[in-house]
Amino acid sequence: MQKYLAMESRAATQNFAGLRVLSLESRRATEMAKLIETYSGVPIVAPSMREVPLETNTEARDFARKLLAGEFDMVVLLTGVGTRALTRVAEIVCPREEFISALKKVPVVARGPKPVAALKELGITPVVTAPEPNTWRELLAALDQNSATLPLQSKRVALQEYGAPNAELIGGLAQRGAKVTQVPVYEWALPEDVQPLRDAVTAIASGKVDVALFTTSIQIIHLLRIAAEMDKYKETIAAFQKILVGSIGPVTSEELNASGIAVDMEPSHPKMGFLVNEVAQRSAELLAKKRAAADTSAAASN
Repeated sequence: MQKYLAMESRAATQNFAGLRVLSLESRRATEMAKLIETYSGVPIVAPSMREVPLETNTEARDFARKLLAGEFDMVVLLTGVGTRALTRVAEIVCPREEFISALKKVPVVARGPKPVAALKELGITPVVTAPEPNTWRELLAALDQNSATLPLQSKRVALQEYGAPNAELIGGLAQRGAKVTQVPVYEWALPEDVQPLRDAVTAIASGKVDVALFTTSIQIIHLLRIAAEMDKYKETIAAFQKILVGSIGPVTSEELNASGIAVDMEPSHPKMGFLVNEVAQRSAELLAKKRAAADTSAAASN
């Protein structure tokens, strides 16, 4: 009985216990809010971005034409959304079956499970998939491991981009001798309604957020852009000294650190469910330590 009570007590403390948890998730905002509530948190959800097709899909159409003409030796796909969008653009140039047939004739490399799932819809299996946490580093390492059968030297590589160009990945491919053709498919824009983001900035700056969960680097960029427009940039950065920050993985953490926001936790797997679960379990402990450290630092500077 005592063992059961101890387990029950431990389970009860392994959640947010009423902490105010900010999420900037957009496409899965409702799901994230429910997850936070499941772990006894108070969700503050502020959608931070929308995916906007490029006004002119010139590069994507050119990619499709060159692929049909056999002008690529490899195709690298970075996102599931981008892969599906690229397929839709290709259908402007040729029948879907022709595009799929042409894609099957070259080695296809995927950055992670989302482009793999999109490829499965086309009946295509990538020859190389980057392991977790599915960043450009793992992608290059996976290509290096397969360099004997999949050399990059002098190879014409089409790289499907997402949001913004990845200079490190492009540079890494070029260093290995690849001739890279960038294929931007969509870009990130602020949501049409930025009021929730403005409210989030106000809540952060006024100390009304306890935990912040980030699932992509664009969320930080857009949050701080709005903060700057509100003339609350410095206040927002400073406020994170007392906010527990959870990051989905290394790429997002790099952006947070570059912005002057310290990352307190990354989940064991770069997935939304793992992020919420694992941050919830340690939220009380880590938040208390972070705020104590911030108070000590502030006292020392006075």
